[in-house]
Amino acid sequence: MKESYKETIRTWKGMYVNAFERTINALPEVEGVLVAYNTNIDAIKYLNGEELEMAVENAGKEEIFGLVDNPPERITSLKDLFAGILRSIKYGKAAEWFVESGEVRGYLREWGWDELRIGGQAGIMANLLGGVYRIPTIVHVPQNPPLQANLFVDGPIYFPIFENGEFKLVHPKMATEEGNELIHYIYEFPRGFKVFDIESPRENRFIANADDYNARVYMRREFREHFKRIAERVDLAIISGLQVLKEHYLDGTTYRDILQRVEAQLNVLNRLNIESHFEFAYTPNEKVREALINMLNKFTSVGLNEVELASLMRIIGDDTLAEEVLHGDVFASIDAMHLLMDETGIKRIHFHTYGYYMALTQYHGEEVRDALLFAALAAAGKAMHGDLQNLNQVRDALSIPTNERAFPMVESLEREFNMERGIIDMTDRQLAFIPTKIVSSPKSTVGIGDTISSSAFVGEFALRR
Repeated sequence: MKESYKETIRTWKGMYVNAFERTINALPEVEGVLVAYNTNIDAIKYLNGEELEMAVENAGKEEIFGLVDNPPERITSLKDLFAGILRSIKYGKAAEWFVESGEVRGYLREWGWDELRIGGQAGIMANLLGGVYRIPTIVHVPQNPPLQANLFVDGPIYFPIFENGEFKLVHPKMATEEGNELIHYIYEFPRGFKVFDIESPRENRFIANADDYNARVYMRREFREHFKRIAERVDLAIISGLQVLKEHYLDGTTYRDILQRVEAQLNVLNRLNIESHFEFAYTPNEKVREALINMLNKFTSVGLNEVELASLMRIIGDDTLAEEVLHGDVFASIDAMHLLMDETGIKRIHFHTYGYYMALTQYHGEEVRDALLFAALAAAGKAMHGDLQNLNQVRDALSIPTNERAFPMVESLEREFNMERGIIDMTDRQLAFIPTKIVSSPKSTVGIGDTISSSAFVGEFALRR
């Protein structure tokens, strides 16, 4: 090992330890977080190669393989389902397709799962922020049947309800109701997973979404009529789930109608000076994607990965930059973050990809870098354990080696921008860069992006208090 790398490892190890201690001591400073809008049930199945091959053969292997590189991106038959799963395995990429067929939904339930967890970006963040970090967290839950309510962990997690005409905040377990079970079927596979002649280049998952409520960003009456009362109880808000919007719905509603309601709530947050983060996810519909870019000026912060950042570059009109981002060029990603900030005026852009994270901000401070380091520990802890239950599991991740493959990027950024200890002063902006912790055989990848973004956003706020 190069001597300089040994010193780099020692430097980052010390920064990781310091960031963890600083952040866990600061988290109690956060008085409340609101997370909305998508909460559901994640039914997780760890794929078995022989079982999958048999299922594909029975459904029509030749036709399914014909769909793998010509994807329908929606599920109307078993052939679509298996084409989506095989495509994710082939490219090692996460994907989520909506299940439009009742017959396929029945098949999915019969095929079963290995475990159930709370799902949806809002649900996952609520269990993390309230259950692990013990921060009072108000969560939007479109439907709360017992199967889903019991997946919320104990802790300061609150669900707004009306009881005898009175507005109350209670734990979701105390407010179960009859309603649809909103299930996302998640098919996980490890790096090197083989099926037929396909081998996955990295671990990931395919999601078959059988959830009609989150698919149209349904908002509960409590959130529609009493949003200001909810917002007055928090310091921060994290919004997610808008990626599923369609141009038109059967009842005549459009994505613009839904985004108008979201924008009205963002205006309330801004009047109350509550910082807000938008957790972006890949949005197939270009018109919806363009509308989301136009809304970013209402948010304080946005979190995205390389696929999502590239998709926004295409909307802005720079296809060349989009391709460079997708190919992992760190300098192209920095340029794309600057361009997105120029176009929207947003104050914070958090970029997470395999092996490193970056944050571009219109303000300065080591808190930005330290929050990214804490988020990397949370993500690694989740990958190790499958699900985080306490801060000791986050602490355990300190033992995982720092990603040495990112060290050449560290050296390049130090030469190009005079980066010091992961921070680049760009006069009116600051860029923070960190190499992450890599878990070689993660137990699960579901919710890692949500864990990263929420930990970094909330952690940074706590450190700045």
